[in-house]
Amino acid sequence: MNGAARWFERNTHHWDDWTLDDLVAARREARVSLVVPARNEAATVGDVVTRVRSALMDTVSLLDEIVVIDSDSTDDTYAVATDAGAVVHRSAEIRPDLGSVPGKGEAMWKSLFVTSGELLVFMDADLVDWDTHFVPGLLGPLLTRPEVSLVKGFYERPGVGDHRSASLDGGRVTELVARPLIALEHPELAGLVQPLAGEWAVRRSLFSALSVPTGYAVELAALVDTASLHGVDALAQVDLGRRAHSHQNLLDLGAMAVQLLGAMQSRRAGVETAESVVLRQYRPVDGRIAPAERIVPLSERPPARTVA
Repeated sequence: MNGAARWFERNTHHWDDWTLDDLVAARREARVSLVVPARNEAATVGDVVTRVRSALMDTVSLLDEIVVIDSDSTDDTYAVATDAGAVVHRSAEIRPDLGSVPGKGEAMWKSLFVTSGELLVFMDADLVDWDTHFVPGLLGPLLTRPEVSLVKGFYERPGVGDHRSASLDGGRVTELVARPLIALEHPELAGLVQPLAGEWAVRRSLFSALSVPTGYAVELAALVDTASLHGVDALAQVDLGRRAHSHQNLLDLGAMAVQLLGAMQSRRAGVETAESVVLRQYRPVDGRIAPAERIVPLSERPPARTVA
């Protein structure tokens, strides 16, 4: 059995390995924050907040706060999340002295300045076909295994409206970019089922010590940096069951892939990465092929605990 297989055996859990009573007792005085980064998710963010608040704050006392970080939404995400009972912050208005850039990683990094939990649970705002056990499932290893500092979720992933088939693949960027990168450069992480899953939990003491890519690479960078700092047994993963998803535009996935590659490049000794790159893609326009260039940001935020 190789190292990744041994890690998988030691550190893979199922969401119902713990009861809610077990976890409420195990958390003792530790504060727990649920953070929901959101951009134009008015259609789903209200349901996420309402259901989690009812199940895990009003019914049992597992969470201390639900915080939505609104990342430059142009729809009613802010109002919907507020009405549902979350504390909502616009990412650009958190520590304005530090500036603001678009991106999921930026919203997650900014959450460190407006949350109080010793344990942070991150959940995407676009969840459909899910249940509130996602949160206690992710907290299980953190509350019961002191050596674990970061927990990734994984799940079957049927497409929206497709109840016949499901897969444990991590999506196109995972299978075509992240997993090959792991195989080539970080084989110690090969036991992770879905390294880019948006549902994960982390100790504040760890996340505040990490450099955080402002875009899509935040998940992979956190895994690589945690393993580098503390070893792979600081990581665990939990089978959360099932979560439906919608497919993103293939050209947008190209930009996500660039961010993953940039974050891994910046972690190689002696390699400097630009703040952004130009990604040139092509699409049909009026019966002809036309180039379309987009600037892909590769910036990273420094460890939050180093920021005055």
